[in-house]
Amino acid sequence: MKHTEEQRDPMEENEESEELSEVEEKHHAKPGEKPPSCSKTKKNFLKKRRAEKSFTCTQCGKSFSYKNHLNVHMRVHTGEKPFKCDHCGNRFTQKGSLDLHMMIHTGEKPFKCDQCEKRFSNKQLLKFHERVHTGERPFICGQCGKGYTQSSHLKGHMRIHIGQKPYVCDHCEKTFSGKNNLDVHMRTHTGERPFACDQCGKTFLDSSALRKHLTVHTKEKPYSCSSCGKSFSRLQSLKSHQKTHTGVGAHMCFDCGKTFTSPSHLKRHQIIHTGEKPYKCSRCDKRFNSSGHLQRHERIHTGEKPHTCEQCGKSFTHKEGLKAHMSIHTGEKPHM
Repeated sequence: MKHTEEQRDPMEENEESEELSEVEEKHHAKPGEKPPSCSKTKKNFLKKRRAEKSFTCTQCGKSFSYKNHLNVHMRVHTGEKPFKCDHCGNRFTQKGSLDLHMMIHTGEKPFKCDQCEKRFSNKQLLKFHERVHTGERPFICGQCGKGYTQSSHLKGHMRIHIGQKPYVCDHCEKTFSGKNNLDVHMRTHTGERPFACDQCGKTFLDSSALRKHLTVHTKEKPYSCSSCGKSFSRLQSLKSHQKTHTGVGAHMCFDCGKTFTSPSHLKRHQIIHTGEKPYKCSRCDKRFNSSGHLQRHERIHTGEKPHTCEQCGKSFTHKEGLKAHMSIHTGEKPHM
């Protein structure tokens, strides 16, 4: 079953929309007459309208009602982009696209969401956003049934099924199915962690990691294990925990036979066998087998000491240093 329609030309949609309005006006019922079905009127109009198209693209076979619309469409194939932005040099095939783009520079956002009052520079972005509130996900993956709010998101997802990974990391040659995934990965090499927790200052590679971390402060643990009653702040943590009861270790290392409850844990373990150290310090070129170890090392260069004693205010580079220091206040002797 086909769940998505082919993306149609904006000119084609505008043309039909304008003429459909005219047709609907002509079909207004006179007093005493039964009004014609709106959906039937629209269906008949579109059927007739599309049958009249006489200008066909020789490259892809798409048809248009007017020659100037075909001429604009041909730019898709020729790569011609005659409309240039004076601010950043970006080019566009249509003036309307340039006008929409200009709002990025002017900051104009005339389209407002009725639900949360968030504003957008164009109507299409507002439409995509509104699906956050309605829960609508019209673009469905035919392989696994996962739904998306935009066709481009579905297209990126489909690469997972076909195994396509066109985005390559310049540092370690790791490949990714989406550009966003590559951008997040690149931060492991640069050390950039742009998402900071306003509660404790801890930083993260992406916004989803920050959201997960925030549950530590709220103490919210809505996911409970039915076997032992232990609660978790994340569903994924609960699922991993439940495997300790079932004894399932679905992800096995072929080098030593050790099993893991998640593919990410297996991947981290395999570095022991390969000796791979993909995370490089940008200051001294020293390499590490995990992003966490790189982050700890970089504090030597930055002087950052994120772990602070609540008793006396002394700060430490590593958590272990703080833990050892705390014995001064508690009188507890650390294990040597």
